[in-house]
Amino acid sequence: MARGAIGDHARLAWLLLRGAARRLAGRVTGHPLIRWPLPAWRADQLLIAPQDLRTADATLAGEIYSGRFAFAGKVVICDRRSIFAMEPPSEEWAVALLGFGWLRHLRAAESAITRANGRALVDEWIALQGSWHPLAWRPDVLSRRIMSWLTQATLVLQDADVRFYRRFLRSLMRQVRYLRHTAADARRAVAHLQAVIALAEAALCMAGQSRRIRSATERLRRELQRQILPDGGHIGRDPGAVIEILLELLPLRQTYAARNIAPPPALNNAIDRMMPMLRFFRHSDGSFARFNGMGATPADLVFTLSAYDETAGAPLSNAPHSGYQRLEAGGSVLIADVGRAPPVEMSLEAHAGCLAFEFSTPKCNLLIVNCGMPPTAREDWRQLARATPAHSTVTFNDASSARFVAAPALRRVLGGAPMLGGPSRVAVSRDDRADALVLRATHDGYAERFGILHERTLTLAADGGKLEGEDVFLSADGGAELRTTRDRYAVRFHLHPSVKATRLSDGHGALLMAPDKELWTFTVRDGRVELEDSVYLAGAEGPRRTTQLVVYGHARHAPRVSWSLHAGPAALIKTTARSTREDEPRLPL
Repeated sequence: MARGAIGDHARLAWLLLRGAARRLAGRVTGHPLIRWPLPAWRADQLLIAPQDLRTADATLAGEIYSGRFAFAGKVVICDRRSIFAMEPPSEEWAVALLGFGWLRHLRAAESAITRANGRALVDEWIALQGSWHPLAWRPDVLSRRIMSWLTQATLVLQDADVRFYRRFLRSLMRQVRYLRHTAADARRAVAHLQAVIALAEAALCMAGQSRRIRSATERLRRELQRQILPDGGHIGRDPGAVIEILLELLPLRQTYAARNIAPPPALNNAIDRMMPMLRFFRHSDGSFARFNGMGATPADLVFTLSAYDETAGAPLSNAPHSGYQRLEAGGSVLIADVGRAPPVEMSLEAHAGCLAFEFSTPKCNLLIVNCGMPPTAREDWRQLARATPAHSTVTFNDASSARFVAAPALRRVLGGAPMLGGPSRVAVSRDDRADALVLRATHDGYAERFGILHERTLTLAADGGKLEGEDVFLSADGGAELRTTRDRYAVRFHLHPSVKATRLSDGHGALLMAPDKELWTFTVRDGRVELEDSVYLAGAEGPRRTTQLVVYGHARHAPRVSWSLHAGPAALIKTTARSTREDEPRLPL
């Protein structure tokens, strides 16, 4: 067994042990004989309410007031019952409800009625779940609720009587105290960092917390150094994590300043490094590249965060620590995943998409994409979306370039399916020439199972009008020829659902037409192009049927696939029409 695999299994064993301990501690804490009210330190007032950068919609306040709660694609209408006593339609819906982020919509309405409504709903939660609830007191949900209560304190506490004010503070302090002891149990890396941010924010906002401020700041420093990479990416390699973390770090920095406390250097440094990544991951149409858990781009949030970008310069071209490369020329943008698998404990969201790329045109059209993740019902699609066939790269023998923990019992303990045995060595070289940008990368994700290395070369012309690619399959042992008989490959190019593809009559290419009639031609030198069904998961409206271009072959007989994508139609095109259907999407694997 390879040394990397041994290390992955050792870390997995540690995660299992820690997960079992967490489950045991949760059962003990939740036992009726143990579940007495937690004591809390004294704090008789809130000093400040941090800013909430998320967009608020005042029209939603009326729906909440009428008892209609719509979250994660599900709607629950409470009829003379507390919403917190209703059976949730899904865990995603319950997490959104119990995180109290919807309070910002009530605040946006700016009326005495919505303030009273928000206060009544907070009071109901304190009465029904304020002592314990298995989901409401989970670290990720708990940290979201603490930050929501702090940022919306002016909504909840304005016009409140003294009794409610004290009850609110007492509940808030109990939650903060509990989170201090359970923050490390957050199963996903971003959730752990958000819990640490919530603790720092609470210490700054509450009176008499000088000692807590120092300890929370030190805890924040350690977690930022662990999770934010030198190039500004997140250690889990999800572009969406950059958005989520910046939405919390920017208000936290303002909160330090409001208390006349210098923000810790680690906080300022993390923000300064992450801001350029907002530009790095953006395509010509403004959307974020769909890698490692990224779904639909929250355009309003990206716009808000961009207002804090003081440099606003050209995007970076190289993010070596995060494992991404960006080629931009003539308005065309190509973003490629050239990174190793993240550490096992950080890989619950990671995808097996090594050497996948996305491509957008100078006219702001997305052509080549990855399937991404849907905005809701993510668990229903997660297994398919994380697999290599859901990415615009090469698969061998219908297998992913990384393995995922599959046993249901292990996934329950771990809170998901970590990635095991992904690419451990990825060689990357880049040549920015006057006439073209050239990127070459090789990964070993298939070396252990099939004895094959995948090398991909991408060349983007200086005018952005032509992209040439070459996929080469090499022997992992350095031999001149491949010896494996399990060598069937599929080179996949998933198209954005707005792109219509028509196969060329010679079978060696396809004509691609964007919604604005922009034409691009895809051709393969020595192979046939198949048009197959795919599904685009990352749309704001949910999964949509789309098409993928696929080139099949055997690496021993055809160890090199050369292809090109260039603007405009091919000369003397004779086509055989092939239209996409609009029925239920499915992902062929």
